[in-house]
Amino acid sequence: MCASESGDSKASGSSFRHSLSLSRPATIPVLHSGRKTFGIFLRTNMTHIQPTKLDAAHFESKARQWDDSPVFRERGLMIAEAIRKALPLQRSMSALDYGCGTGLLSFPLKDELGSILMADNSGGMLEVVNEKIAALGVRNMSTMKIDLHSDPHPEQRFDLIVTSMTLHHVPDTDHILQVFHDLLNPGGYLCVADLDQEDGSFHGPEVDVHHGFDRADLSRRARQAGFTDPQFQTVFSIAKELASGSRDYPVFLMTARRVAG
Repeated sequence: MCASESGDSKASGSSFRHSLSLSRPATIPVLHSGRKTFGIFLRTNMTHIQPTKLDAAHFESKARQWDDSPVFRERGLMIAEAIRKALPLQRSMSALDYGCGTGLLSFPLKDELGSILMADNSGGMLEVVNEKIAALGVRNMSTMKIDLHSDPHPEQRFDLIVTSMTLHHVPDTDHILQVFHDLLNPGGYLCVADLDQEDGSFHGPEVDVHHGFDRADLSRRARQAGFTDPQFQTVFSIAKELASGSRDYPVFLMTARRVAG
Protein backbone atom coordinates (compact mmCIF):
# COMPACT_ATOMS: atom_id res chain seq x y z
CA MET A 1 0.00 0.00 0.00
CA CYS A 2 5.20 -5.65 -1.06
CA ALA A 3 6.46 -6.18 -4.50
CA SER A 4 10.17 -6.34 -5.00
CA GLU A 5 12.30 -4.54 -7.57
CA SER A 6 12.39 -7.69 -9.64
CA GLY A 7 8.72 -7.73 -10.65
CA ASP A 8 5.20 -8.75 -9.76
CA SER A 9 3.65 -12.06 -8.76
CA LYS A 10 1.82 -13.73 -11.65
CA ALA A 11 -0.86 -15.48 -9.58
CA SER A 12 -4.31 -15.17 -11.12
CA GLY A 13 -7.56 -14.28 -9.40
CA SER A 14 -10.85 -12.48 -9.68
CA SER A 15 -10.99 -8.79 -10.55
CA PHE A 16 -12.66 -6.00 -8.63
CA ARG A 17 -14.07 -3.06 -10.60
CA HIS A 18 -14.73 0.33 -9.04
CA SER A 19 -15.59 3.63 -10.71
CA LEU A 20 -13.33 6.57 -9.90
CA SER A 21 -14.12 10.11 -11.04
CA LEU A 22 -11.04 12.30 -11.38
CA SER A 23 -12.55 15.29 -13.22
CA ARG A 24 -11.15 13.81 -16.43
CA PRO A 25 -12.16 11.06 -18.88
CA ALA A 26 -13.71 8.08 -17.09
CA THR A 27 -11.36 5.60 -15.45
CA ILE A 28 -11.93 2.14 -14.03
CA PRO A 29 -9.24 0.87 -11.65
CA VAL A 30 -8.92 -2.90 -11.53
CA LEU A 31 -7.17 -4.86 -8.78
CA HIS A 32 -6.25 -8.40 -9.71
CA SER A 33 -6.41 -10.47 -6.52
CA GLY A 34 -3.12 -12.17 -5.73
CA ARG A 35 -1.15 -9.79 -7.91
CA LYS A 36 0.75 -6.65 -7.10
CA THR A 37 -0.19 -4.67 -10.16
CA PHE A 38 -3.23 -2.41 -10.19
CA GLY A 39 -4.79 -1.85 -13.60
CA ILE A 40 -6.51 1.37 -14.58
CA PHE A 41 -8.10 1.39 -18.00
CA LEU A 42 -8.56 4.83 -19.53
CA ARG A 43 -11.05 6.04 -22.08
CA THR A 44 -9.12 9.10 -23.19
CA ASN A 45 -10.45 12.13 -24.95
CA MET A 46 -7.88 14.90 -24.81
CA THR A 47 -9.59 17.18 -27.34
CA HIS A 48 -10.62 19.62 -24.62
CA ILE A 49 -8.15 19.68 -21.72
CA GLN A 50 -9.44 21.54 -18.67
CA PRO A 51 -7.01 22.44 -15.87
CA THR A 52 -7.57 20.23 -12.84
CA LYS A 53 -6.46 21.23 -9.36
CA LEU A 54 -6.21 18.32 -6.93
CA ASP A 55 -6.61 20.49 -3.84
CA ALA A 56 -8.39 19.95 -0.52
CA ALA A 57 -11.77 20.61 -2.15
CA HIS A 58 -11.13 17.84 -4.67
CA PHE A 59 -10.46 15.30 -1.92
CA GLU A 60 -13.38 16.59 0.17
CA SER A 61 -15.66 15.41 -2.61
CA LYS A 62 -14.05 11.94 -2.65
CA ALA A 63 -13.83 11.27 1.11
CA ARG A 64 -17.10 9.37 1.61
CA GLN A 65 -16.38 6.97 -1.26
CA TRP A 66 -12.62 6.59 -0.73
CA ASP A 67 -12.73 3.39 1.32
CA ASP A 68 -15.14 1.77 -1.14
CA SER A 69 -12.23 1.16 -3.52
CA PRO A 70 -10.57 -2.25 -3.04
CA VAL A 71 -7.62 -0.85 -4.98
CA PHE A 72 -7.02 1.93 -2.45
CA ARG A 73 -7.50 -0.43 0.49
CA GLU A 74 -5.04 -2.96 -0.92
CA ARG A 75 -2.43 -0.28 -1.63
CA GLY A 76 -2.60 0.84 2.00
CA LEU A 77 -2.09 -2.71 3.23
CA MET A 78 0.88 -3.25 0.94
CA ILE A 79 2.65 -0.03 1.93
CA ALA A 80 2.00 -0.83 5.60
CA GLU A 81 3.56 -4.26 5.14
CA ALA A 82 6.60 -2.74 3.41
CA ILE A 83 7.08 -0.32 6.32
CA ARG A 84 6.62 -3.16 8.80
CA LYS A 85 9.41 -5.12 7.11
CA ALA A 86 11.74 -2.14 6.68
CA LEU A 87 11.63 -0.60 10.17
CA PRO A 88 11.76 -1.80 13.78
CA LEU A 89 8.28 -0.59 14.76
CA GLN A 90 7.59 -0.39 18.48
CA ARG A 91 4.62 0.48 20.67
CA SER A 92 6.72 3.24 22.22
CA MET A 93 6.99 5.11 18.91
CA SER A 94 4.94 8.24 18.23
CA ALA A 95 3.93 8.68 14.60
CA LEU A 96 2.64 11.31 12.17
CA ASP A 97 0.71 10.25 9.09
CA TYR A 98 0.81 13.30 6.81
CA GLY A 99 -1.74 13.39 4.01
CA CYS A 100 -3.44 10.54 5.83
CA GLY A 101 -6.66 10.59 3.82
CA THR A 102 -9.05 8.13 5.42
CA GLY A 103 -6.24 6.33 7.24
CA LEU A 104 -5.78 3.35 4.93
CA LEU A 105 -2.06 3.26 5.73
CA SER A 106 -2.06 3.90 9.49
CA PHE A 107 -5.02 1.81 10.61
CA PRO A 108 -3.16 -1.40 9.65
CA LEU A 109 -0.17 -0.18 11.75
CA LYS A 110 -2.08 1.11 14.78
CA ASP A 111 -1.42 -1.92 16.99
CA GLU A 112 2.34 -1.75 16.37
CA LEU A 113 2.82 1.93 17.24
CA GLY A 114 2.13 4.29 20.13
CA SER A 115 0.29 7.54 19.49
CA ILE A 116 -0.51 8.34 15.86
CA LEU A 117 -1.44 11.84 14.69
CA MET A 118 -3.52 11.68 11.52
CA ALA A 119 -2.93 14.93 9.60
CA ASP A 120 -4.55 16.14 6.40
CA ASN A 121 -5.77 19.40 4.89
CA SER A 122 -9.11 17.81 3.95
CA GLY A 123 -11.71 18.07 6.68
CA GLY A 124 -13.87 15.53 4.87
CA MET A 125 -11.14 12.91 4.99
CA LEU A 126 -10.56 13.58 8.68
CA GLU A 127 -14.29 13.23 9.40
CA VAL A 128 -14.09 9.71 8.01
CA VAL A 129 -10.99 9.00 10.11
CA ASN A 130 -12.73 10.22 13.27
CA GLU A 131 -15.74 8.03 12.54
CA LYS A 132 -13.49 5.00 12.09
CA ILE A 133 -11.61 5.78 15.31
CA ALA A 134 -14.91 5.93 17.20
CA ALA A 135 -16.38 2.83 15.55
CA LEU A 136 -13.29 0.73 16.31
CA GLY A 137 -12.70 2.18 19.78
CA VAL A 138 -9.14 3.16 18.85
CA ARG A 139 -7.36 4.96 21.70
CA ASN A 140 -3.98 5.82 20.20
CA MET A 141 -5.07 7.86 17.15
CA SER A 142 -6.03 11.54 16.90
CA THR A 143 -6.60 13.93 14.00
CA MET A 144 -5.37 17.37 12.98
CA LYS A 145 -6.40 19.48 9.99
CA ILE A 146 -3.17 21.04 8.78
CA ASP A 147 -1.18 22.01 5.71
CA LEU A 148 2.50 21.85 6.67
CA HIS A 149 3.34 24.10 3.72
CA SER A 150 1.46 27.09 5.14
CA ASP A 151 0.13 26.38 8.65
CA PRO A 152 2.04 26.59 11.96
CA HIS A 153 3.71 23.28 12.69
CA PRO A 154 2.62 21.09 15.59
CA GLU A 155 4.72 21.36 18.74
CA GLN A 156 4.83 17.59 19.10
CA ARG A 157 7.85 15.67 17.83
CA PHE A 158 7.66 12.18 16.38
CA ASP A 159 9.65 8.97 16.10
CA LEU A 160 8.10 8.11 12.73
CA ILE A 161 6.57 10.10 9.88
CA VAL A 162 4.74 8.28 7.10
CA THR A 163 3.26 9.80 3.96
CA SER A 164 1.65 7.88 1.12
CA MET A 165 0.98 9.23 -2.40
CA THR A 166 1.09 12.76 -0.96
CA LEU A 167 4.53 14.11 -1.80
CA HIS A 168 3.74 14.63 -5.48
CA HIS A 169 0.93 17.00 -4.43
CA VAL A 170 3.27 19.21 -2.34
CA PRO A 171 4.68 22.07 -4.44
CA ASP A 172 7.99 22.53 -2.58
CA THR A 173 9.65 19.16 -2.05
CA ASP A 174 12.75 20.56 -0.36
CA HIS A 175 10.66 22.54 2.12
CA ILE A 176 8.45 19.63 3.17
CA LEU A 177 11.44 17.32 3.59
CA GLN A 178 13.02 19.90 5.88
CA VAL A 179 9.76 20.18 7.84
CA PHE A 180 9.62 16.40 8.21
CA HIS A 181 13.21 16.39 9.45
CA ASP A 182 12.50 19.10 12.01
CA LEU A 183 9.38 17.28 13.27
CA LEU A 184 11.29 14.07 13.96
CA ASN A 185 13.04 13.20 17.18
CA PRO A 186 16.74 12.40 16.81
CA GLY A 187 16.96 8.89 15.37
CA GLY A 188 13.41 9.11 13.99
CA TYR A 189 12.35 7.58 10.68
CA LEU A 190 10.72 8.99 7.55
CA CYS A 191 8.75 6.77 5.16
CA VAL A 192 7.62 8.18 1.81
CA ALA A 193 5.57 6.12 -0.64
CA ASP A 194 5.09 7.72 -4.02
CA LEU A 195 5.40 7.39 -7.78
CA ASP A 196 8.61 6.93 -9.67
CA GLN A 197 9.29 9.72 -12.15
CA GLU A 198 6.98 9.52 -15.19
CA ASP A 199 6.02 11.62 -18.20
CA GLY A 200 2.82 13.16 -16.80
CA SER A 201 0.50 10.53 -18.22
CA PHE A 202 -0.38 9.14 -14.77
CA HIS A 203 -2.58 12.07 -13.74
CA GLY A 204 -2.75 13.67 -17.17
CA PRO A 205 -1.06 16.78 -18.59
CA GLU A 206 -3.86 19.00 -17.24
CA VAL A 207 -3.06 18.21 -13.58
CA ASP A 208 -0.50 20.41 -11.82
CA VAL A 209 1.47 17.96 -9.66
CA HIS A 210 4.99 16.54 -9.59
CA HIS A 211 5.15 13.75 -12.16
CA GLY A 212 6.68 11.31 -9.72
CA PHE A 213 10.25 11.44 -8.45
CA ASP A 214 13.66 10.40 -9.66
CA ARG A 215 15.01 8.22 -6.85
CA ALA A 216 18.57 9.55 -7.00
CA ASP A 217 17.33 13.13 -6.95
CA LEU A 218 14.92 12.52 -4.07
CA SER A 219 17.71 10.77 -2.15
CA ARG A 220 19.92 13.81 -2.67
CA ARG A 221 17.17 16.13 -1.48
CA ALA A 222 16.54 13.99 1.60
CA ARG A 223 20.23 14.08 2.50
CA GLN A 224 20.26 17.83 1.92
CA ALA A 225 17.43 18.13 4.46
CA GLY A 226 19.54 16.24 7.02
CA PHE A 227 18.41 12.65 6.56
CA THR A 228 20.83 9.75 6.41
CA ASP A 229 20.88 6.50 4.45
CA PRO A 230 17.82 6.87 2.19
CA GLN A 231 16.77 3.43 0.98
CA PHE A 232 14.29 2.59 -1.80
CA GLN A 233 12.20 -0.41 -2.70
CA THR A 234 9.38 -0.93 -5.19
CA VAL A 235 6.15 -1.80 -3.38
CA PHE A 236 3.79 -2.30 -6.34
CA SER A 237 3.01 -0.98 -9.81
CA ILE A 238 -0.13 0.71 -11.08
CA ALA A 239 -0.97 -0.40 -14.62
CA LYS A 240 -2.87 1.86 -16.97
CA GLU A 241 -4.12 1.22 -20.47
CA LEU A 242 -3.44 4.40 -22.42
CA ALA A 243 -4.20 5.23 -26.04
CA SER A 244 -0.56 4.37 -26.79
CA GLY A 245 -0.76 1.00 -25.01
CA SER A 246 -0.25 -0.46 -21.55
CA ARG A 247 1.96 1.41 -19.08
CA ASP A 248 3.18 0.51 -15.58
CA TYR A 249 3.79 3.17 -12.93
CA PRO A 250 5.95 1.81 -10.08
CA VAL A 251 5.33 3.07 -6.55
CA PHE A 252 8.40 3.15 -4.28
CA LEU A 253 8.90 3.29 -0.54
CA MET A 254 11.75 5.52 0.60
CA THR A 255 12.95 5.13 4.18
CA ALA A 256 15.41 7.55 5.75
CA ARG A 257 16.46 8.54 9.25
CA ARG A 258 17.25 11.68 11.20
CA VAL A 259 20.68 11.45 12.78
CA ALA A 260 20.50 10.19 16.36
CA GLY A 261 21.88 12.36 19.15
